[in-house]
Formats: sequence, C-alpha cells, structure tokens
Amino acid sequence: MNDLADLADLAVLLAPGAGGGRDHPTLVAMEEAVAPAPVVRVELPGRAPAATKAMVAAAQALCARTGVAAGRVVLGGRSFGGRMGSMTVADGLPALGLALVSYPLHPPGRPDQLRTEHFPRLDLPCLFVSGRRDPFATMEELEVATSVIPGPVTHVWLDGGHGLKGSDALVATAFRKWVAAVAAGGPPG
Repeated sequence: MNDLADLADLAVLLAPGAGGGRDHPTLVAMEEAVAPAPVVRVELPGRAPAATKAMVAAAQALCARTGVAAGRVVLGGRSFGGRMGSMTVADGLPALGLALVSYPLHPPGRPDQLRTEHFPRLDLPCLFVSGRRDPFATMEELEVATSVIPGPVTHVWLDGGHGLKGSDALVATAFRKWVAAVAAGGPPG
C-alpha cells in the first residue's frame, strides 16, 4: 500500500484482553498491518491502577527506544487492553490515537454498569472495531456511549461476538486504513 511513508514517524502500543496474551492473533495481525512502524505488544496486570501505570511505562520506553514523540504513539488493544489504553490517555498520556478492538462497554447482561466515565476526556481520534453480536456492547449502546467523545470516532462493525473469531485480517485492514489516515492528518475512517 502507498500509505507506508506516513507511518514512518509513529509507533504503536497494543495490549491484550483479560486472559489473553501479548501474542494474541489479533494483536499480531494489527502489528503486521502497520509494518514497518515499531509496535510493542505488552502484557498488563489485571487491575486498572497497575495496568494504566504499566501502559504509561511501556509507552515511555517505546518512545525512548524509537525516538518517536509521545504524541505520535497509537495506543490500544483488545477488550481490557484497549480500555486500559483509553483510560491512560484520558488521564493525560499523550497519544496520536486510540485503537479499541471489542471495547468492553459493560459486563455482559449489565448495561447499567457502563465503563465510559473517561470518554469525555478522549480528545483524539478513536477507532472502535466491534462485533455486531458482542454481549459487552450492542451496536446501538456503543454508538450512543461514544457520542460523548470529543475526538473523531470511527466505528467498524464486523460479524461475530466479542472474540471476533476469524476476523483478524479484517481487524488488521481496518486498523491500517485508520492509522494511515490519522498519521497523515486526514479524516480517520
């Protein structure tokens, strides 16, 4: 693709969902999609305060190792990992954008327990790639919830549930297209 030049001065930090590892096939596909941009896939502790601290440390180490400015890092990941990335950015970590795959908007069957208190502080491009049958967030619930995000929001809906099984290539393609647009300063989408 011709968008590789725009990826030369950015880096990507991805984290897996709860119970998943840094070598989750979706994260590996996302990394391959933005090559040759440097990508770090990290493991996170299982609770928010420790996980967000680990995300900050990983982002700082990535910037130090690559020379990429903090504001040129895309953060995100799958489910819990994406949520921790979004909370870390909302708390002040500079980033170019957020890529959130299967964002866990609420626990399954508990739509009253939204995980959105930080959304109004996300003033940067956000990509949400979700399954049409995800029990953690229906299409309508996620679109309503993300309407409070001040930055531009892109939704990509795929067949499947929370795991998006068999959709790694589709996730990677959507991620690459979005990252290329954001890196070039154009409208994400």
